[in-house]
Amino acid sequence: MTSAPQTPNSSARTDRTRSDRIRTDRIRTERGRRLALGVLVLGVLLVAVDATVLSLAIPFISEDLHPSGTQLLWIGDVYSFVLAGLLVSMGSLSDRIGRRRLLLWGSAGFGAASLVAAYAPGPGWLIAARAVLGVAGATIMPSTLSLIRSIFPDDRERATAIGVWGAAATAGAAAGPLVGGFLLEHFWWGSVFLINLPVMVLLIVLGARLLPESRDPRPGAWDLPSVALSMTGIIGVVYAVKEAAVHGPARADVVAAGLLGAAALVVFARRQLRLAVPLLDIRLFTDRRFTAAVIGALVALVGLSGVVFFVSQYLQLVRGYSPLRAGLAELPAFAGAIAGGLLTGWIVRRAGARGALSGGLLLMGLGLGALGWARADTSYLLLGTVFLAVGTAEGLVYTLSTDLVLTAAPARKAGAASAVSETAYELGAALGIALIGSVLTGLYRSGVAVPQGLGGAATHQVRDSLGGAAEVAAGLPQPTAGAVLSSARAAFVHGMNAASLLAAALLVAATVGSWLLLRRPESPVADEHPADLPADRRGATATEHGTAA
Repeated sequence: MTSAPQTPNSSARTDRTRSDRIRTDRIRTERGRRLALGVLVLGVLLVAVDATVLSLAIPFISEDLHPSGTQLLWIGDVYSFVLAGLLVSMGSLSDRIGRRRLLLWGSAGFGAASLVAAYAPGPGWLIAARAVLGVAGATIMPSTLSLIRSIFPDDRERATAIGVWGAAATAGAAAGPLVGGFLLEHFWWGSVFLINLPVMVLLIVLGARLLPESRDPRPGAWDLPSVALSMTGIIGVVYAVKEAAVHGPARADVVAAGLLGAAALVVFARRQLRLAVPLLDIRLFTDRRFTAAVIGALVALVGLSGVVFFVSQYLQLVRGYSPLRAGLAELPAFAGAIAGGLLTGWIVRRAGARGALSGGLLLMGLGLGALGWARADTSYLLLGTVFLAVGTAEGLVYTLSTDLVLTAAPARKAGAASAVSETAYELGAALGIALIGSVLTGLYRSGVAVPQGLGGAATHQVRDSLGGAAEVAAGLPQPTAGAVLSSARAAFVHGMNAASLLAAALLVAATVGSWLLLRRPESPVADEHPADLPADRRGATATEHGTAA
């Protein structure tokens, strides 16, 4: 009996099935899992470095593209802003269409957007390109983390893999200024985006060969109203915070955006509780470990990203460091991030999750608070110690919070759960620049003194940003130039001190909250979570978990 001839489509499906089987067999070996982890680390490095590599380029962008102060903030945080708005949606999408597939698609988009950003002719183009980078980045981060869960089923192996992944994420963010400093010393500011291209090509080639496909076997429909509500809510709230910090909370657009964002998030949460297969399982927050981890990651990044945004400007424009020297000055944060991530398991075994998470948040708060007393001539020994402490604490907090989130969620919802962790991370980064950066900008504008006789355009440029003041001063005679720079630097340092103390206060509050939330151990959420069950079984299981059906 002869078999029916294969059509081109069936032949292609057979080839894909055979390739998937080969990749799945490969990761059953320890060497295969390590290779797969290396590919995933490339993905997280790509996104993490891009979040901070731009910081040292801000003065060069100011000189070349002449953005306003508000545009400068948008250039800095629109990436994290869009990324945060889409992470939950993309994490849920990866559960449905395949985590490997979404990772590879997102990597290709990331490379294309990087090319546009590198050659942006104006601030509007750069903001738009950074927004597209955020869309692509939202497909990469949850895919990498959820693939770790499927590749490493053993708890101990998975904890080690998450430690490596977390170290790569925090170290990548910390290494961004160093990489940027080296490039800016030799090339133009667009080069900080072009470094994404070789990493992206390597990720696509190796990912297609080494990573297995993974998806939710019963994903349900992708709820588009939930996608729209989550993005509207996050963007509305972040926009309101950002603009209120700069222009005050009474403006009509600030009030409208805040109310719209808050209303969208409330409707989103209520909708998730009604859906049989929610985009984000709100019930996960009934696990105190999950809630403590998400809040800890969110607040840690609010403080850290806001400070990172202005520290690079402080080192270059106040202390007079070259871009490369400024990047090297921040190197202790890079070393600390690696150490904190890799030592997380050891610290947790000795201090417990409660002590480790709360201690990490407190150490970060104390480190950031120390910058509240920094001056233009502060000893680098103090600054380097602060950078080391903050980097170590961030590596610990990020890795531990990620592990707590993943272990608290059902395995089938790995993509959606990891997206919650990454949303906290990226939303914290966006809020940090919006809130902490905007507080600094507001204090700078109110504190800088402009000499009499300076033209209207030059006066506006001086008041807009420290980079603008430095550019104006370069074309003025002495001693007018010295007076402009002295006043601008003093106003900037004053704003930096206040913003650092605000960040420290937020971290101390998060320390107290984490300590209280983790005061009593909980058993992990069962793999059969109420939202995953048929309707006729959901009520009984919800009672067992102490959640509302």
